[in-house]
Amino acid sequence: MSFRSYFASLLSAVALLLLVSSCGSDKGKVEGVNMLYGSSSKAWVTDKQTDAAGDKVKQSDADQNMEISFASNGTYAGSQSGKYVFDQAAKTVTMTPDGSATSSTFNVETLTDSKLTLVGTSGAKLMLKAK
Repeated sequence: MSFRSYFASLLSAVALLLLVSSCGSDKGKVEGVNMLYGSSSKAWVTDKQTDAAGDKVKQSDADQNMEISFASNGTYAGSQSGKYVFDQAAKTVTMTPDGSATSSTFNVETLTDSKLTLVGTSGAKLMLKAK
């Protein structure tokens, strides 16, 4: 292989690598809290779920139709309603259902205008998409 063809191959490989990396996922991208609730309230619907091992969970009809709305006033509504606190620095959201003294904290793996991924303490993930 001549130096010229080797260099062309190397240049093609670098270009392909740049293309693939620029098309990467949003995983790990956590934008501001306003992405969670939009201008005042935003509805999210289930996209998919994985268990703690990372295996896809088969969703029931109820799971597929699950919807949760976050509002700018720190409340949420869906199958349950309550209050939430989003900690951008820690990348967590803590949700406390109405009438309950117990809260659940989820790691926020992804938060963009169209995607939200919540990770439970077991490692199970719930991927949501903006409605």
